Amino acid sequence: MPLVDTHVHLNFDTFAGDLDELARAWRQAGVSALVHSCVEPGEFPAMQAIADRIPELYLAVGLHPLDMDKWLPSTAAQIAELAASDCRVVAIGETGLDFFKADNAVLQREAFWQQLTIAHGLNLPVIVHCRDAALATAQVIREFQRTVGAITGVMHCWAGTPEETQWFLDLGFYISFSGIVTFKNAHQVKASAQMVPNDRLLIETDCPFLSPEPKRKERRNQPAFVYHVAASLSSLRQVDFDVLAQITTHNALTLFKLPKSSLLSPLGSNLPPIPTPAGC
Repeated sequence: MPLVDTHVHLNFDTFAGDLDELARAWRQAGVSALVHSCVEPGEFPAMQAIADRIPELYLAVGLHPLDMDKWLPSTAAQIAELAASDCRVVAIGETGLDFFKADNAVLQREAFWQQLTIAHGLNLPVIVHCRDAALATAQVIREFQRTVGAITGVMHCWAGTPEETQWFLDLGFYISFSGIVTFKNAHQVKASAQMVPNDRLLIETDCPFLSPEPKRKERRNQPAFVYHVAASLSSLRQVDFDVLAQITTHNALTLFKLPKSSLLSPLGSNLPPIPTPAGC
């Protein structure tokens, strides 16, 4: 059963020397599509160049909350223009709030709101980074939905409590788990992973970070390792691996409006059709 890695950073220097070899590895592991997140708009051309080489790679564009030094009066317009310029863009992000180290909460909220506005206008989901900011993140999304309109997306690399998880499920968001869910002492994350409904569950690597067990000694994570995230979730949720793969793949296709193509096995033949991004 094919897998979708919904969060990668392949443009980082650590992948520069052997990207073709890594692509062969993830294809052998069953990874049929990947979503490349964006830390800041300046890296978007490099992401496009990689997608030119890798047809199963889809793109997002946005500004990470820890990169607020790059948020300029023109940044929102730049993100919107880039998102509209390439049919491979399937999301805005990563955006969100990170209060772990930062002391610029007001600016983070402003940038987050503006990126939600772009996503709403383009009918795209958002990829949300959230660290030590679950309540504030939920409040921003709830207020946006109340005053502006519908917005959905994914809480990426989720490590929140079950209570926090429910906040975002109630807001209509998907929850994506990374290698953290495989860690022995990640009890809170495992509890959250067990409660997420089937139709909101996603998987990712967030590579090159957070290599999962049993690959934690390999400091550089890679898309092929999303297999281990899926295997851990199938065990936690007590479902067959193929069922877990089918669930998460269908959810990725649905949220990001990826082309159905040949990703789904015959088990998924009765799933509703998913549109191909316009112009792709």
